[in-house]
Amino acid sequence: MKKLLLFTLTCMLSVFLMACGNEATSTSNADKTVDASAEASGNECNESVEKLTIGFVPSRNPDEIITATEPLKGLLKDELAKLGFDVDEIDITVGTNFEAVGEALSAGTTDIGLIPGGTYVLYDDGAEVILTATRAGLNNDSDNPVDWNKNKPTEPTTAQATSYRAILVAGPSEKGKALAAKVNNGEALTFEDLNDVTWNVMSSSSPAGYIYPTLWLSENFDKTIPDLAKVVQADSYGSAFARLAAGQTDVLVTYADARRDYEESWQGEFGRSASIWEETDLIGVMPAIYNDTISVSKNSEVMTEDLKKAVQQAFITIGNTEKGKEVIAIYSHEGYQTAKDSDYDNERKAQELVQNLGSK
Repeated sequence: MKKLLLFTLTCMLSVFLMACGNEATSTSNADKTVDASAEASGNECNESVEKLTIGFVPSRNPDEIITATEPLKGLLKDELAKLGFDVDEIDITVGTNFEAVGEALSAGTTDIGLIPGGTYVLYDDGAEVILTATRAGLNNDSDNPVDWNKNKPTEPTTAQATSYRAILVAGPSEKGKALAAKVNNGEALTFEDLNDVTWNVMSSSSPAGYIYPTLWLSENFDKTIPDLAKVVQADSYGSAFARLAAGQTDVLVTYADARRDYEESWQGEFGRSASIWEETDLIGVMPAIYNDTISVSKNSEVMTEDLKKAVQQAFITIGNTEKGKEVIAIYSHEGYQTAKDSDYDNERKAQELVQNLGSK
């Protein structure tokens, strides 16, 4: 009888210990109150992770990024603990350049990376996208420029967006007005139309100011920016809008809400008498550019499938809190949504196109 009783107790203890892991991550919706002893018992069942490393790209001053993201360590530890993972240390670094973070993810020396879509697609052999950053959306998102021209001015909305547009803006010059009139009349532009005007573009690494406009030209006219006869490269969007206002250029490529950013300068610094909304029209809308990613390393020693899902949920939760929003504001992120690899297919096309241009 003693042996039978001992065997029965052993089985009961085993069942209890096996159930512990499940109980650590599940809470009854009906009972929101958990006493301290039960919570402590649940945490004992969490999986222990010695260290998680997070890499940020240097889109801002590295010291500024390190300071602003310091609270993320505590926020992420707390959220992961609720999801079954006790992390002893979180290390945040800023790469020397964008490629350095991508390479670290591929090598497995960095577990999590906050990187742009362009960096992700270059290193997707060793990185996996799990989240896309969200920002305030706009009241215009149509592929048809006429829809934007009928719905001026472009304004922000309360809805969160995972992508943004690049746009081709025609200015107040005679040729700029002629192109806008043709588009607004429902007539299709030809490459000859576009080749007859002076373009203002940004550097070849700019998504909205060069890469996606090049993709748009390629898909619609089988041409690229280098094929255009008259192109001026600006050192900033401010100088590009100044040239457009002065009639020195006829069209420019920029990000979707840029006219909002230069609305005051248009009639102030740039000396125009009418508003930027009266004097400019869209004549082209580029494919959607997906926002920055949170990606994880495929070669990390600690990034299991369960931990990956926990990191994904933790960042979504953090992005929905006021403290979390303060931290991620360093990258102009307002939250996160689940992402999939195919979201960045347009980025792949754009990168391939730019690489081909560079090899010519």
